[in-house]
Amino acid sequence: MKIMVMVGETVPDFEANAYFPEKDEIGKLRFSDYRGKWVILAFYPADFTFVCPTELEELAKYYEEFKKEGAEIISVSTDTAYVHKAWHDTSPSIKKIKYPMLADPAGKISRLFGTYIEDEGVSWRATFIIDPDGKVVSMHIHDNSIGRSAKEILRMLRASKYVREHPGQVCPASWEPGKETLKVSLDLVGKI
Repeated sequence: MKIMVMVGETVPDFEANAYFPEKDEIGKLRFSDYRGKWVILAFYPADFTFVCPTELEELAKYYEEFKKEGAEIISVSTDTAYVHKAWHDTSPSIKKIKYPMLADPAGKISRLFGTYIEDEGVSWRATFIIDPDGKVVSMHIHDNSIGRSAKEILRMLRASKYVREHPGQVCPASWEPGKETLKVSLDLVGKI
């Protein structure tokens, strides 16, 4: 039976090696150390590939924006932390990364989140937004041939923060900060 964390569930603690580009070191990353922060887990299939560096570079471009929102980005693949370091040292796109690069060579974390492709030994491209209590509020898993948008992940993070901070409010399609929200009410049923 597959174990998979779903929306609304709390992520169990886990620990794995990671490459920390800001310190240029390999060390342990414990998920519970990020409690109290929003976390973006960005799963991708493999280092030294094609679509992956474009996504990770775009996340690096928006990293400061995510940090301003109280969020940490953690990228995850089934490569080792040493491969992450080698990729960071050689790729112009990956050199821009400052967020932790988690190593999942046994696929345990990918299996926990339901992203592991058993026949290939890699992860699907997937994004999880996790709130400060460790609860999954958003998950998006898709085909590895399609790149994701850091801008959209940031928008989803901001919407997730807004509804957490404003109980009874919901964000309509393509909501951006400053735009109108909706108040949950029977008065709206059939009127939108």
